[in-house]
Amino acid sequence: ASTRPIEQCQSIIAKLAVIWVGSMTLSVPEILLWQLAQDTSPVSGGETEFCTMKPSSNLPESIYSLVLTYQNARMWWYFGCYFCLPILFTVSCQLVTRRIRGTEKKSECRGTKHGQCESHLNCTIIALTIIYGLCTTPENVCNIVVAYMSPDMSKQTLDLLNLINQFFLFFKCSVTPVLLLCLCRPLGQAFMDCCCCCCEGCGPDTTSSEGSADSKLKTEMSSSIFFDKPRETPPPLLALGTPC
Repeated sequence: ASTRPIEQCQSIIAKLAVIWVGSMTLSVPEILLWQLAQDTSPVSGGETEFCTMKPSSNLPESIYSLVLTYQNARMWWYFGCYFCLPILFTVSCQLVTRRIRGTEKKSECRGTKHGQCESHLNCTIIALTIIYGLCTTPENVCNIVVAYMSPDMSKQTLDLLNLINQFFLFFKCSVTPVLLLCLCRPLGQAFMDCCCCCCEGCGPDTTSSEGSADSKLKTEMSSSIFFDKPRETPPPLLALGTPC
């Protein structure tokens, strides 16, 4: 079987840098939009801090105008950058991967361990993409509805929509690690081994104590063989010369 080429470390680091820098660049407007504000709490009567979606007046004029433009078109920016772009990127990568694998000989990939690992990896990525799409769709729909119909909606309805968004966000964050542990067998097995080791470490470790006692006994026995063994009386010296 022919050896498969291994991607160089520089190429992997460059791809990760593009992804991380691109994500941070797309999130910069969201950071500039939110700020801390102070208000009197109706319950305690004291001043409390809360986050509000309002650009700070201390920003430069050019940046302030850009942030205001972003605030008016936030739902479409959020929909395009945080929903459409990740899904399109994942789908395009899957199509390219399938096309590359289709050009290879089937005899080289079928039944091999590498082919099985690639299949598990593709299934994991597709499952994570489906979960992400299902959990972020209500949030994007709510953002668009609130942006165009917020004057006609009551405060209770807006609070209910925000609660639904938070629920789906919590559901997505909770399901993602469970899905990874279920689909990625080596990771799930390592997690189970770690949990078993932690459970055994918390409880009374009878097995280890017995093992340590046995090992201690064996050590003592082995040491007694070399150090505590009584010395045998030396054999009598042979008489030199001829007997009388």
